[in-house]
Amino acid sequence: MKTRITLLIALLFFVSNVSIAQQDEECMTKLSIFHEYVKAKNFDAAYQPWMEVRNKCPKFNNAIYIDGEKILEDKIEKSTGAEKTAFINDLIKLWEERAVNFASKTPKGEYAANACQLMYDNRDLLNKTDLDLYECFDAAYKLDKTSFTNPKSLYTYFSLMVDLYDAGKKPASDLFNKYDDVVEKVEEEVKNYSENLNNLVEKEDAGTALTSKEDRLKRYYESYLGAYDKIASSIDSKLGERANCENLIPLYQKDFENNKGNAVWLQRAAGKMSEKDCTDDPLFFKLVNAYHELSPSANSAYYLGILKDKEGKTNEAISFYEEAIKLETDNFKKAKLNNNIGLKLKAKGSYGRARGYLRESLRLNPSNGHPYLSIAAMYAASANDCGDTNFNKRAVFWLAAEEARKAGRVDPTLKSAAAQTAENYMAKAPTKAEIFSAGNSGQTITIGCWIGASVTVPKI
Repeated sequence: MKTRITLLIALLFFVSNVSIAQQDEECMTKLSIFHEYVKAKNFDAAYQPWMEVRNKCPKFNNAIYIDGEKILEDKIEKSTGAEKTAFINDLIKLWEERAVNFASKTPKGEYAANACQLMYDNRDLLNKTDLDLYECFDAAYKLDKTSFTNPKSLYTYFSLMVDLYDAGKKPASDLFNKYDDVVEKVEEEVKNYSENLNNLVEKEDAGTALTSKEDRLKRYYESYLGAYDKIASSIDSKLGERANCENLIPLYQKDFENNKGNAVWLQRAAGKMSEKDCTDDPLFFKLVNAYHELSPSANSAYYLGILKDKEGKTNEAISFYEEAIKLETDNFKKAKLNNNIGLKLKAKGSYGRARGYLRESLRLNPSNGHPYLSIAAMYAASANDCGDTNFNKRAVFWLAAEEARKAGRVDPTLKSAAAQTAENYMAKAPTKAEIFSAGNSGQTITIGCWIGASVTVPKI
């Protein structure tokens, strides 16, 4: 009896395995068919074999979901009305199926945000309100902030908050908190991509050619940094005058007592007032001192430096700025501090000291070209003071142009602006005719005063 049961179980196991093998073979055949159609962009022909594999073998291969996304996106683009709505809903369903069947390859925040963005882009067809869409993005952000990184979706998320605020459906505190959330997320992603790009920039600066893979990665990092730069500007534009001193001060004044023990709230409030130049109000002094007492940090020391600057105590301000730099352990944030201090000194006309901080910022974050443009501007502003002859004064613009070009070489977000700036400086430098008249083609000119650099006259 036992022998018969054993044989029966073995037979059932064998039949089951044969069935599974046949199913796998059928799915593999049809997967190959639809994949080839997708590669050829023949999405209509791919649809039927793809749907068969999707329904019969949902766990067979992740290509079901990668290719399926392309197939459905094509269907959405080519359809209208109820048919389009059905395909949109099916794409959202496909992403949900992918999350079930290939969870490790489906970042939750990324795909949840994709679904929200798809609904936003088709909001009229789907009859979605601003509140519906905001809550969708908010749920995606809270589900997995780490993988919620798409620049377009981050902007849409914040834009919806602004629209809800304007409609009286969200209070100012929610608006400013969400602004800080999104801006901090953008800065976090910029930091990640910048650090990756810095390694490649340093390798190129050392004279080592990039491999083909590194060159592709460099373009990938530059593309994302360009996208984040654009949405950072768009986010600030969208916020606009809603975050002016007239709105910020009464809000933070009202909430101060309840939050004076909350370091994050104090830091954000002080940061926003600093950013919007509300630092003359006594509330800024209260915020900064409460923040520094509660959680001495690079940020709090920097804000104390701002207070000393406001009092005209430049040396004391510099001491706090230096303390901020010492307290900061993150090189990306330290680079930002050095750049900000350099800009403050530049605004005061202290160009030599400013350049020191700007160069340190470049050392810490070599893929950020803004310090180069600041140095170039200081050179250009000093042309009349740092040359001993009219020709040599104008030769300073060659130095300024070279600094501007460096900005475009290292920073993908500044290529156009840097090229235009360099061209403007070159237009102010000596012409070929003037070089010929001076008879110094190819010679080296030493520029004095705070610049202390040499420039070679172009050969003609």
